[in-house]
Amino acid sequence: MQISSTAFKHNAAMPAPHTCDGQDTSPPLSWSGVPAAAKSLVLIVDDPDAPDPAAPRRTWVHWLLYNLPPGSPGLAAGTQALPPGTLEGRNDWKRTGYGGPCPPTGRHRYFHKLYALDVVLPDLERPDKPALERAMQGHVIAQAQLVGTYAKRR
Repeated sequence: MQISSTAFKHNAAMPAPHTCDGQDTSPPLSWSGVPAAAKSLVLIVDDPDAPDPAAPRRTWVHWLLYNLPPGSPGLAAGTQALPPGTLEGRNDWKRTGYGGPCPPTGRHRYFHKLYALDVVLPDLERPDKPALERAMQGHVIAQAQLVGTYAKRR
């Protein structure tokens, strides 16, 4: 399984429109090679370098989506209308939806992690990342990741 973006390459800088220095819209994402046995997909976007890559203390969650249809090809840039059946979790701003890179210092890495599950998860009522990961446990049949980087403009 693969995940990619037309906005940035793996391990390369994310363009400003997808960050707090721009319109803070989600990047275009596409995936392929989803296993035939997949019943749903999960997308977790997080930053393990918060608050400072030189001394990270936590992983900051930027976006949580689950129950994405396995037949969906991806998400358009600035996605507002999610594929039917897709549910959202709470990011670390305590809201649903995409929150783009806005690192306080240094160049951070943003992991776009896609998981194929052998089940459709129940409605978890806007879970945080730990709750979503607990629900996924034992159901991941494939995974892929795309890493983008960003350093805030000064």
